[in-house]
Formats: sequence, structure tokens, C-alpha cells
Amino acid sequence: MTEAESGTQSAAISTRLNWLRAGVLGANDGIISTAGLVVGVAGATTSRSSILAAGVAGLLAGALSMAAGEYVSVSSQRDSEKAALDMERRELAESPVEELEELTGLLVQRGLSTDVAREAAEQLTERDALRAHARVELGINPDELANPWHAALASLVAFTVGALLPLLAIVLPGASGRVPVTVVAVLVALTLCGVLSARLGGAPAGRAVLRNVAGGALAMAVTYAVGTWLGAS
Repeated sequence: MTEAESGTQSAAISTRLNWLRAGVLGANDGIISTAGLVVGVAGATTSRSSILAAGVAGLLAGALSMAAGEYVSVSSQRDSEKAALDMERRELAESPVEELEELTGLLVQRGLSTDVAREAAEQLTERDALRAHARVELGINPDELANPWHAALASLVAFTVGALLPLLAIVLPGASGRVPVTVVAVLVALTLCGVLSARLGGAPAGRAVLRNVAGGALAMAVTYAVGTWLGAS
């Protein structure tokens, strides 16, 4: 495998891991926000239709909000990347010698000797000057610019999948078992999300799981207490 192929493969793996990590976080948001909503409504009323309506509304609002936010964010990132590539393209056309020296200096900063860096910069420039500067100077792969539609769809799907768990857990059991079943199902799901996100990030699982479970439990406790108080009122 050549160095270029190795770099491309590493970039692809990194991209997939980033998407998977974003998917886990999106599902985690769907679980916590929907669980807090439906548990709060269940504290105020035993009406299955009311709980279901609130849960579905929360799922749709949350999923669409996540998708819209991700689309705007990634669109801004893509616009910035395209602007940086356009500027680099102009600089290469107007000042090729200076750009070659700049690339050489960047390679020296990465640990190459001056002679080796110079030779590598010349070879990279002959092969594809824009790609070389984009990767080394800007940290951008011109062939893998962020896609806002993919990001929006991924966020929408991840949030929806996460939100379906507490929604089904709250509406399927009888009135007496709704809240306990939902709490257990949500805490188990948050534990799994915490473990997976920790492994993807290379962090200890225990602390990530504790934060995740504690946050979800606190959200459900607060919304249930408020819902119960409003229902009693």
C-alpha cells in the first residue's frame, strides 16, 4: 500500500468514526429528550393518547430541529472549506514558487529534513498541487467535503431511532407500569450509548456511562415531578 493510499484509507476510517460518533450522540439526545417529555406527561395524566401525542410531537420536533441545525452547521463548514480551497487555488496560480516554499516549510515542521521536505514538496506539487496544499496546509480532503444533506439525514435518523425507545416504552405497558418500564429501558439504553461513545472516543467507559445515566435520570426525575405537580394542580 502506498503512502497516498494509506492516507486515504486513514481519512476514510476517521470519517466513518466521526459519523458513527455523531450518530450515537444523536440517538442519545433522542432518548433523553423524549424520555423526559413522555415521563413528564405521564406524571400529569394517565391518558395513553395524550402521552402518545406529546411523545410523537416531541420526536418530530426534536428530529427536525436536529436535522435543520446540522444542515446549517455543516453548510457553513462546507462553504468555509470551499472558500479556503478557492483561495489556495488562486495563490498557486499567482505565486507558485512561494507556495512551493510554503509547502516545504510545512513538511519541515512535520519532522522532515529540509532536503527531503523539498523533494517531497516538489513531487506532491507535480502530482497535484492543490490537493497537497489542501491536505498539508488546510487539513482538507478536496474529495471529501462535508455534505450538509448527509449530515441532516443522519441526525434525523439517529434522533428518531433514539426517541422511539422511550416512546414505545411509555405507551405499550399499562398505566401502572409505564413509568418504571420507561425508566429502566432508558437507563439501559443510555448505558449502552455511554459505553459505545467512550470506546469510539478512546475514553474510559465508566465515567462516560455515569455522566450519561445520571443526566438521563435527572431529566426524567425533574420532568416527572413537574408533571405530577401540574397534574395535581
